[in-house]
Amino acid sequence: MNFFNSLGLPLALLGAALAALLPGIGSAIGVGKTGQAAAGVVAEDPSQFGKVLVLQLLPGTQGIYGLLIAFIALSQMGILGGGAAAISGAKGLLYLAACLPMAIVGYYSAVNQGNAAVASIGLEAKRPDQFGKAMIFPAMVETYAILALLVSILAISGVGGLNV
Repeated sequence: MNFFNSLGLPLALLGAALAALLPGIGSAIGVGKTGQAAAGVVAEDPSQFGKVLVLQLLPGTQGIYGLLIAFIALSQMGILGGGAAAISGAKGLLYLAACLPMAIVGYYSAVNQGNAAVASIGLEAKRPDQFGKAMIFPAMVETYAILALLVSILAISGVGGLNV
């Protein structure tokens, strides 16, 4: 077994770790920013709690999507089932590449969704009757996280069936 092939499982695990880590960091940043904005609104008008809480939670979905991709990847590798076999270097790189859409897009979309949600919380504070419109702005960012989630799911599934 050459050196590159011995890196198959570590490369695949790196992909799963990045899929969970980066969107999780992005979600923590986004939820933290929105929490600060939400606390300011609730300090002025406690009746707004429910609406601003919904807006605060939106950037947290990317962390969930990243965790889902990590679980799917670890399951495909056999890590979760306890029967991990040797993975070639090429297949390890493919798993890493399959996890990257969710890792990268998940991070950036969570941070940017947090920014959009902060602005929407400001809108909710000034115009409480516009909650539906305020929800649309951060929800649009979610679209790209969902697309990345789908690409990573399809790619991981495809890699699992390859014999490389």
